[in-house]
Amino acid sequence: MKPPDVRLDTYDRKSFDRGRPRWIEVLWLVVECLLVSSPLPGAIHRRWLLRLFGARIGKGVDIKPRVRIKFPWKLTVGDDSWIGEGVWIDNLADVNIGSHCCISQAAYLCTGSHDWSKPGFDLITASIDIEDGSWICARSIVGPGVATGEGSVLALGSVATRDLAPWSVYSGVPAVRIKARSAPATETNHA
Repeated sequence: MKPPDVRLDTYDRKSFDRGRPRWIEVLWLVVECLLVSSPLPGAIHRRWLLRLFGARIGKGVDIKPRVRIKFPWKLTVGDDSWIGEGVWIDNLADVNIGSHCCISQAAYLCTGSHDWSKPGFDLITASIDIEDGSWICARSIVGPGVATGEGSVLALGSVATRDLAPWSVYSGVPAVRIKARSAPATETNHA
């Protein structure tokens, strides 16, 4: 019998930088489970706890119940953004969410994968950047290294494996551009 191409017994976790000591991660897991991922309503305590653990959270951010965040110290959220119920931010690398963004219910932001061509199934991580005014619709997935352009929309249940152009709507698995979205008119001063 041919040996497997993947040898998970050779997987090396030592090269991954978690960003904080293990004891802080364990403390975060307890706090997240009891207060952040809980069904308790309200965003004030979620914002406060995320900031306490190193997240950079702007003003007016609404964070709904049952949100999961792997490493708050690798999360930045701009002003007046919404993070919907059941969102999972699996941020092994930085996740940067701009201002006035909507991450809808049960969306999944995934910054990690594995190199299936290596016997050790090496971990690969890449940051996600969601630009101002973007909407990641319910049950959508944003993959490692993806950047969404300003004002872009990832439609219901779609999977973004590549960057999304600004002011465009994407749909499907994998997501493809289906139409342009009108950018808001900019005000000019005629003085």
